[in-house]
Amino acid sequence: MEKLASLYQEHIKTLQKRAREILERTQFDALLIHSGESLRVFLDDSHYPFKVNAHFKAWVPVTKVPNCWLWIDGVNKPKLWFYSPVDYWHSVEPLPSGYWTEVIEMIHLAKAEDISIKLNGLSKQNTAYIGEQTERAKSLGILEHNINPKAVLDYLHYHRSYKTDYELACMREAQKTAVNGHLAAYDAFLSGVSEFEINMFYLMATGHRDTDVPYDNIVALNENTAVLHYNKLQQRVPAEIRSFLIDAGAEYHGYAADITRTYAAKPHNDFASLIKDLNEEQQALIGTIKTGVRYTDYHINMHQRIARILKKHDIVHGISEEGMVETGLTTPFFPHGLGHPLGLQVHDAAGFMQDDGGTHLAAPEKHPYLRCTRILEPRMVLTIEPGIYFIETLLAQWRESEYRQHFDWKKIEMLKLYGGIRIEDNIVIHDGKIENMTRELQLS
Repeated sequence: MEKLASLYQEHIKTLQKRAREILERTQFDALLIHSGESLRVFLDDSHYPFKVNAHFKAWVPVTKVPNCWLWIDGVNKPKLWFYSPVDYWHSVEPLPSGYWTEVIEMIHLAKAEDISIKLNGLSKQNTAYIGEQTERAKSLGILEHNINPKAVLDYLHYHRSYKTDYELACMREAQKTAVNGHLAAYDAFLSGVSEFEINMFYLMATGHRDTDVPYDNIVALNENTAVLHYNKLQQRVPAEIRSFLIDAGAEYHGYAADITRTYAAKPHNDFASLIKDLNEEQQALIGTIKTGVRYTDYHINMHQRIARILKKHDIVHGISEEGMVETGLTTPFFPHGLGHPLGLQVHDAAGFMQDDGGTHLAAPEKHPYLRCTRILEPRMVLTIEPGIYFIETLLAQWRESEYRQHFDWKKIEMLKLYGGIRIEDNIVIHDGKIENMTRELQLS
């Protein structure tokens, strides 16, 4: 924890420097960053699970407390109004004390509405509000055009791509937690339990509630593994278990891990061989990644590798690997992007931003679901998650196309019973090397 404290102090210095620069550029005096508010269920007296504003948790590791506020001017200590009411109905977070509180000015906020009094004396006419509660911001005297100003958000999003040492340390901790969950889930799969039970073993191993994980866990057996964002969690065990896919993460101080693995129930069949080959191609691709290259190039290269696998397994035949990619024959099998930026959010900001002024480069027309077009630079964190799926809604158009004779439809029908494969690691771009946070924890 002592090391984390020193890393955090350097982290705050970096954020303060960024704040000074964007405040000077936009001629604002300060940033007012809101943790958010608990949203009430319509016509009910309960609330949806609270999700904190990513811009707020960039500054402080406070992820579960609504109605908190940060005042940032880039020069003075950041002020944190921490909401801790007197309440016998709910468990209330006490004022924090820990490795990070020395560099933050902590102010107790006993009632949510008291923030308007607390802000008296601070210049709000030239303050940028960052958060989703626009009406609340207006009630505090924030001018409408100063609410989530694009220039400020673009700058902050872009620079979030470059992780500080503190952020990387938090992300490595999130990896450890997620890997523990994946190992427990794999053992549960081998024991022959349901999707629902596998997920429970995952949560117990990570110490997370299902509202704490950074995204809804994808725990799928058999055909369900072909549903990219499957989250039904069937409670009944299938009569025959053929395959298992788990896409599940964890959080540490607000920073996410996002890991996927796929397994075959029988180790020596065609599906198991496909998993092995995709795993090898994924690792080989990561071995080629370096700074100065656009992420898009690796996505296209992965399609070439998918073509190689499809040809090797005679799923597609009678056409060259280059021809498969050129004509789009790989896209029904690999319909999503290679990966995405990762950090305070699972699909972190600025995947398309080419500078901090908001210049965007969209995904190529042939690859609309790619989430990143950035040139890779040191301190970026990304996922690498290729897949091969057997999804009828995507394959149907090819059954009557001019290329239909190139598909082994009988083999595809057999493989549809297994669903799909996705393998996902989380990597850090360094100058001269790639750090695979996931594999370094021995998750094969």
